[in-house]
Amino acid sequence: MTVSDDVVARLKQPAEHWKAVPMTVRLRLVRRFRRLLRSRWRMLSSLFPARPAIETWTAELLPLLAACRFLERNAEKVLRARTAGMWGRPLWLPGVTSHVERRPYGAVLILAPGNYPLMLPGIQLLQALVAGNVVALKPALGGEAAARLLVDLLAQAGFPQSVCMVLPTDSGAEAVAAGFDLIMLTGSVQTGRQVLEGATRTLTPTIMELSGVDPVFVLRGADLGYVARRLAYGIRLNNGATCIAPHRVFVRHEDKAEFLALLRSTLAQKPPLSCDSAGQARLAALVEQIEASGGRAETIGGVTLFTEVEGLSDRLDTDIFVPWLAVTGVSDMEEALMLDTGMSYALGASIFGPVPEATRMARRIRSGSICINDLIVPTADPRLPFGGAGASGYGVTRGPEGLLALTRPVVTSVRSDQVIKASGFIARVARRVTKSRYLQSLDGRI
Repeated sequence: MTVSDDVVARLKQPAEHWKAVPMTVRLRLVRRFRRLLRSRWRMLSSLFPARPAIETWTAELLPLLAACRFLERNAEKVLRARTAGMWGRPLWLPGVTSHVERRPYGAVLILAPGNYPLMLPGIQLLQALVAGNVVALKPALGGEAAARLLVDLLAQAGFPQSVCMVLPTDSGAEAVAAGFDLIMLTGSVQTGRQVLEGATRTLTPTIMELSGVDPVFVLRGADLGYVARRLAYGIRLNNGATCIAPHRVFVRHEDKAEFLALLRSTLAQKPPLSCDSAGQARLAALVEQIEASGGRAETIGGVTLFTEVEGLSDRLDTDIFVPWLAVTGVSDMEEALMLDTGMSYALGASIFGPVPEATRMARRIRSGSICINDLIVPTADPRLPFGGAGASGYGVTRGPEGLLALTRPVVTSVRSDQVIKASGFIARVARRVTKSRYLQSLDGRI
């Protein structure tokens, strides 16, 4: 199937009907979807044979179930229309009452990623449908089975089949140019640039959830053993293919040797990871650059560890989506902040150390998701928006803000009949007064 204007037009045909469906009905369908998904928990691991089953359940299934529950409890309140009445109204707008409602964009194109092909597009798909949109889902290569499962469960739950279609994995460029009302991309910076180039031709609004090269700040007083364990977990999650995985670690010079010993020991206790051929090629190119610039590289438990990288920050400004960590010694956290500010990406960040100091530091970091004494895990909370800045994209998905982002505000302002009648009476009186004064002045001249 090729994607054309005709395909988009056919998708838009049920849009008017779907957006008129009451919110209570849409959420009842979400509840059915959640129950159906939960009943399939045993078979989900077969969709991802290269990943441990426990990781599939914790990284794909549980966050998607939690997102369903969030929508069931909060969507109606988040998308509820509001009224701007008398209180706070400007004095020069007497009798005007305005209503602000959230209307769906219409036909939404979701360009899904390959790293979490069930959870990430699943949340976006459900939020789009609950907001009243119809959806075309283009899975990444390898994500076809997850996309089919999502659509099948939607149909079994009672969603009309016409409100969601799955596009071929190789139809991205055609889909972007087809004239959708909103495009949501989860992908790399390179893909983001290509999508934006196509979207500008149709002036299609976009939401870009792109990659990150997340920094980790290790403050004085941090538990270095705990930091090492959390880093080993974060960099190994999903075989390193996590956009918000830690990569650039800043630690004080006086703590660096002890920290590296703990990190090496922790990684050595883990089973080795393996990357596909494309990932290995990207990693080999990065290793070559680092070593050619004077840095050192070693592989422990499938994780590539870069050391002696002081002064090489520009070489680390890359999102190659494989398990690597670079440990940079700094004199203090001011130097670390300065180095981080010069990077292109700003998706996530982690700070380990005393909470008061870490909280003050968090206010100076531009990343969209900041964890103190943890990493990655809090982003699975469905109440929280997720998005970045700089090369990590713009706009948000998930949480109330992500749900609102799938709608546009429409304002209807009404001037009351009483004010219209009163203004007419005042106008008639004013005309009579003006006419009387004119006649009086005319009599005086005669």
